[in-house]
Amino acid sequence: MTLTDFARRVTDSDTCTVTGSGAAGPDAGAAPGATGQAPAPVVGADAAVSRAVGREADGLAVGSFVLGLVGLLVFNVLLGPTAIVMALLALARRTRRRGRALLGLALGVADLVVLAVLVTGNGAVAWNFGG
Repeated sequence: MTLTDFARRVTDSDTCTVTGSGAAGPDAGAAPGATGQAPAPVVGADAAVSRAVGREADGLAVGSFVLGLVGLLVFNVLLGPTAIVMALLALARRTRRRGRALLGLALGVADLVVLAVLVTGNGAVAWNFGG
């Protein structure tokens, strides 16, 4: 059974038809929710796509945080910009982990600041703790 088959089954079993005098009442042309009823929930393939995009955005937020944190110690020239891009993508896709995405963005910027300070001090992109 594929995901689309499951979506069709859920959609087919959730549909109902109203017959009789309530079928075409005075509010038949009104917008959903105008009669006090809650709008129909998103079911099927749309909900699955929404959850997949949400999970992907959450993963981007966590990834940007981790890369920004690791970038403070090593490879900040690569990990800093990557953390920034991933955080911006997560925020654009409306992640539920907004705080983590913002923290990843801040850590990515901090990576670049650390890189700028070390390059200014050493005069080269390569740096070490030795002395």
